[in-house]
Amino acid sequence: MGMREELQAELAEAFDDPDGLADAVKPVAGSRTVKGGYDPEIGGTVPASTIHYTGRGVFGSYLAKEIDGTRIQTEDVKLLVLQNELFEGQAGAVTNVSAAPKIGDQVSGYRALNVSQDPAQATWTIQLRK
Repeated sequence: MGMREELQAELAEAFDDPDGLADAVKPVAGSRTVKGGYDPEIGGTVPASTIHYTGRGVFGSYLAKEIDGTRIQTEDVKLLVLQNELFEGQAGAVTNVSAAPKIGDQVSGYRALNVSQDPAQATWTIQLRK
């Protein structure tokens, strides 16, 4: 088992552990509208589509030393999501297609301002703002 798989397994266990993070873990639902483009085969534009994804994560806040009042504000929310648990899906039907959040996505009622991943590519950290 590689480092990423080991890290993801340990975090998933902590997410499930009633003595760990289980009480802090919440469902995560995100969406992104993808603009349609010109399709020469149909001789017109393709309508916009919406990508939905779901998973679970831990919503938290930023440390006082991280808040600069500009890029990170006091009301911003930090979301930690396991990459191997974030899947595209719609209306309760989850696919096996991994999802990657992006800046501008709507995530659980917030707008994603920044998206990063840890060096092992096991988790997403998403900066959210109302």
